[in-house]
Amino acid sequence: MLSKGDDFPLHQTPEPVAYSGTDRNFYDRYFFNGYSPDGETFFALAFGVYPALDVVDAHFCVVRSDGETRTQHCLHASRKMGMERLELQCGGIAIEIVEPLNRLRLVVKGEGIEADITFTGRAFPIEEPRFTWKRGPRTIMDYTRMTQNGHYDGWVSVDGTRIELSAQTHGTRDRSWGIRPIGQADPQMPQTVPQFFWQWTPINLPSRSVFFHLNAHPDGAAWNTRAVIVADGAGESDHHHTSDATLSAQLQAGSRWPSESTLRVGDENFTLTPVSRFQMRGLGYTSPKWGHGLDHGELEIEREDIDLMQVDPIRPDNLHVQMMCRVESETGETGWGAFEQLAIGDYAPLALTGLSDPA
Repeated sequence: MLSKGDDFPLHQTPEPVAYSGTDRNFYDRYFFNGYSPDGETFFALAFGVYPALDVVDAHFCVVRSDGETRTQHCLHASRKMGMERLELQCGGIAIEIVEPLNRLRLVVKGEGIEADITFTGRAFPIEEPRFTWKRGPRTIMDYTRMTQNGHYDGWVSVDGTRIELSAQTHGTRDRSWGIRPIGQADPQMPQTVPQFFWQWTPINLPSRSVFFHLNAHPDGAAWNTRAVIVADGAGESDHHHTSDATLSAQLQAGSRWPSESTLRVGDENFTLTPVSRFQMRGLGYTSPKWGHGLDHGELEIEREDIDLMQVDPIRPDNLHVQMMCRVESETGETGWGAFEQLAIGDYAPLALTGLSDPA
């Protein structure tokens, strides 16, 4: 099965690009988020390719305030891939790679939700340590991810109300590829209460970016963690990676969602104060219907509007969130960032027990 990719020097095996080894859980994913400088607008996009399942899915969300309400407007789409991995379009959501590793354009149109926005990186992307997680004899995760902060220009629109993005609209994008649980659950996996703990804090400061992530076992021991500080314009060799970093996180009462927390990277401290919340299920993460890689047939498109004021914080598909945060350093720098967290099962450092019991 030859495809467009076979005319590019992309091959990693002797097979055509349409094939990606033998693991049915192989995936290739794009993620973007962005936020206006006044904190009023937040948007995010996810686009996933699942070669062994022959499925592509995509999601785009915009969070808007209207008086005392705050709504997350979501566009979901899924289609058969047809074994063509370079067709980066799904149900009105499309990605154009304008300049690899630096500039990408996102175009959205469907169900009253539209956007035409371009991401430009602030520095060369960082490569994070390879994520490998096993449970007994099974490899649950084995993937590589690159992450990049940047700024956006363009516009987003919901039901005819258009929002122009200023030059100070910043955010983060990442690219990951490898093995993750996708599609239908494996019926042969042990039926035990799952445990997964994840924190990620990409921060945009005036002239530099700060990144931190943590995957940890129930006792708090890290199985993957790293912090990176990157100056604007930095090349790949100019990244400052360190494992000398901790995130002293607090939780909102009655939930597993983050509240004000402190990130320490080396000798520097950064205070993260949440100002709004984004539900990651709007991008398919932990969504019962729109989970990544699920087969919806030739093409299915759906709009979903989430009333963020009415979300049940302990329902399992609501645990995964990004909190848009105001960030301040000890030296007086101020900026914005996202604090993403997913805490499933026991986690001793935060006194969490059970599948989703609140703090």
